[in-house]
Amino acid sequence: MVFQRAARREFAQSAAGVFVALFAIMVSIQAIRLLGDAAAGRVASEAVLALLGFAALNYSAYLLTLTLFVAVLLSLSRAYRDSEMVVWFSSGASLFRWIRPVLVFGAPLIVAVAVLTLVLSPWAHRMSADFKQKITVRSDASQVAPGSFKEAASTDRVVFVEAVSEDETSVRNVFISAVQHGKLGVTMASKGYQETAENGDRFMVLEQGRRYEVVPGTPEFRIMEFDRYSLRVETREARGIDRTISSESTLDLMKSDNRRHQAELLWRINIPISALVLALLAIPLSFVNPRAGRSANLILALLVYMVYSNMLSIVQAWVAQGRLSFAAGLVSVHLVMLVALPLLFARRILVFSFWRLRR
Repeated sequence: MVFQRAARREFAQSAAGVFVALFAIMVSIQAIRLLGDAAAGRVASEAVLALLGFAALNYSAYLLTLTLFVAVLLSLSRAYRDSEMVVWFSSGASLFRWIRPVLVFGAPLIVAVAVLTLVLSPWAHRMSADFKQKITVRSDASQVAPGSFKEAASTDRVVFVEAVSEDETSVRNVFISAVQHGKLGVTMASKGYQETAENGDRFMVLEQGRRYEVVPGTPEFRIMEFDRYSLRVETREARGIDRTISSESTLDLMKSDNRRHQAELLWRINIPISALVLALLAIPLSFVNPRAGRSANLILALLVYMVYSNMLSIVQAWVAQGRLSFAAGLVSVHLVMLVALPLLFARRILVFSFWRLRR
């Protein structure tokens, strides 16, 4: 019991440091990307913080998987370097005894990874798309600053207003320039306000104005005067939220026969399974020869992790292309790793037994 508590405590300390480092790197990369999008006008500046939170939620499952693998690897590698494992084997204890503390420590993280991939990550994708849409709608329809030209993000329309009423429900002296059906239209009105139809479409209602239409490159033009003119605001809300496979709920994916949906479901299931397999693989891969370089085992472990991850990605692509069934994709890669697992354990045990006999 003392050994298991000490092992779990060291795993937890290593995991905390690794996760903080990985999370800081991920947040920095995503923040730079979002700030670049905001500077280019592709993302509203006030949406950066919320989108950063959704991105952190999306990547947390992968960070926890890597954290579990590296934490076990670093903790056992330190025990090899400090010759604690020599004492461990000399006392007759087996390397297999590390499986239980590793599983006990990793169980909450694996459950968290499963919840993230199956529930929270799709929700974060949906909320991120919805939030972007709402920000765009508000930017297109509401954020018109008096005295400045405002170009709508979702249409070829430029809006200028001279002043806003005290209750902020209407504007005065409105100028709108837009291109529709190959014609350049310029609309001017003394008053304007927003109106929402029953179906949710938004309109900009102009009163007491005049509209000029001209075909570029020709002398043809038309002048119209109006008492009331309703101009529909073309927003993404009117077209609906862009849905992606990543934003589909796991339950909907399970009901679908579409190959791409099955591939996405396969990926979500494979992530927590790979977290469990990687935690077990870290036990034999943590071997360090104190007389050799200390980074050799880390390079090998990193190579195993990259091969494992790439194999999962390849299998997912094959399922999406119809070259592999869902069941085969779910079993094949993990089965290869599980077959290699006892071989790695046996190799480490035999190497140490041979080394002890030579002494």
